[in-house]
Amino acid sequence: MIWLRRNIPGLLLVAALATAATLIGAKLPMVGAPIIALLGGAILGTLARRSCAETGIFASGTALTRKHVLGVAIVLLGLGLPVGSVLTVGRRTAVVLVGTLIVGAIAAVVIGRMLALDRESAILVAVGTTICGASAIAAATTVMKPDKQRVAYALGTIFIFNIVAVLAYPPLGRLLGLSQEAFGLWAGTAINDTSSVLAAGVIFGPAAAHFAVIVKLIRSLMIVPMCLGLHFSRREHSAKAPLRQSFPLFVAFFLAASVIAGLGAVPDSWSAALSHLSAWLIASVLAAIGTSLTWQQIRATGPRPLLFGGALGLVLALSSLALQTATGWR
Repeated sequence: MIWLRRNIPGLLLVAALATAATLIGAKLPMVGAPIIALLGGAILGTLARRSCAETGIFASGTALTRKHVLGVAIVLLGLGLPVGSVLTVGRRTAVVLVGTLIVGAIAAVVIGRMLALDRESAILVAVGTTICGASAIAAATTVMKPDKQRVAYALGTIFIFNIVAVLAYPPLGRLLGLSQEAFGLWAGTAINDTSSVLAAGVIFGPAAAHFAVIVKLIRSLMIVPMCLGLHFSRREHSAKAPLRQSFPLFVAFFLAASVIAGLGAVPDSWSAALSHLSAWLIASVLAAIGTSLTWQQIRATGPRPLLFGGALGLVLALSSLALQTATGWR
């Protein structure tokens, strides 16, 4: 009973914010539920600062959400990515997908050093831009434990360039004469969040939207090696600490879920529900993060992460097009 009294208020709060964000995000796909949830949480956290503070009524439940819920969401995402489908589309798009990720990773290191960006901000913006938007940032957060204002700024950066991409990519794709699948591959490899990939694809055409989402989901698999890499590169990680105490177990469960889906153990009729539930849980985590932020913290981060995200987004767009041209996709 004590546990319930401590956590239920905060859990109900983030559930309400995530539900509202999901409904609004369905009407505004270029923004997406994760960003709306973060903004909603930040606004509520500002208006009810005392209730959301560390000793407030919502604090325990929101902290519990930030710590444990994301792993469940990522495991559910694995259930929607059967290994067989991943391999089929992955073989066709491997050069563009892998090549874009490699170019993005190199560009992240080079540009991050040029801008003298702090390590946490550089990693958060880089994984959000090159891998999977808000989901990758949230996953990286569970491993890195970065400052909350840097998480917020990284998510804000993703939000801005998601909107730019949805507005710019379809007319540019038509200007370049891209086919439906070629545009889907471009959007899936170069736009950040799945919601924005889908929105850009729908504007260009239904076949483009379908292919873009598949490519984007395969790209999101890079969350797994990303989390492993961040885990083993953590500066504060002690060689004496048992691996089981610091290793993100949701990575292993994610892989197991993908294998289970590939074996046909997950009915096709469950796919949409699992995808929606995973997206809702991610929105819950971001709403919980938002309640702990202040606008002063966000402003203090400065403009360099935004410049970094814009430069990386441009590199991904150009490298994806160049690789498509080189491999005959256009």
